[in-house]
Amino acid sequence: MKAWVVLALLIAAGVFLLSRGGGAELLSDLGTGEIVSLAAGLVLVTVYIFSLFSDERTRPLQAIRYVLIWLALGFGLVAGYSYREELSMVASRVTNELLPSGQILSVETNAEGERAVRVRRRLDGHFAVRAAVNGQAMTLMVDTGASSVVLKPADAERAGIDLDRLSYTVPVDTANGTTFTAAVRLRSLSIGPLVVHDVNALVARPGSVKENLLGMSFLRRLRSYEFAKDYLTLRG
Repeated sequence: MKAWVVLALLIAAGVFLLSRGGGAELLSDLGTGEIVSLAAGLVLVTVYIFSLFSDERTRPLQAIRYVLIWLALGFGLVAGYSYREELSMVASRVTNELLPSGQILSVETNAEGERAVRVRRRLDGHFAVRAAVNGQAMTLMVDTGASSVVLKPADAERAGIDLDRLSYTVPVDTANGTTFTAAVRLRSLSIGPLVVHDVNALVARPGSVKENLLGMSFLRRLRSYEFAKDYLTLRG
């Protein structure tokens, strides 16, 4: 129990000194209550250290080791608090690397109301984003070579499109050759805070495409999009 008291005192003292600054002017800046608290803490720490060395069951070297351990822990916690912003950035970077590809890594907003989202490249080298089509969550692969958003029939149906009323008359070139698609309009397509309404799209024939495509009918209505190394930034 005494050890935890000492650790708490060390942390409190370290944070206090960091917040007030060091130097010869420190004591002159302290109020009466602060001086009393600091003095009481020092007294308790001194008593604890003295009790370690006076305890017959504790050898001197063991007592010194205990003191050094708690001092090191206290210093480490205070140092962590001092560099909390840098550590937060590192933690955020590690977390972003662990997230599945397609998940939004960050959202930025500037004073002019512009919003930007970032996504990470997949292991196969492509960019895919988690989006909402007519309110339904689905993944779309970014394809700047596609003139339009292209949906698989199952996902189009989930988005509220009646497949029985579609007419597959629009030819589209794919990796497997030319296939025919049906033109539709989406009420909305959103990626995080970026929302575009009334988007032209195509529904592919069953089995003709393996992934939904995020094409230019959506991308060109953003303010900009940028590929940089392993990240894609969309601004709207």
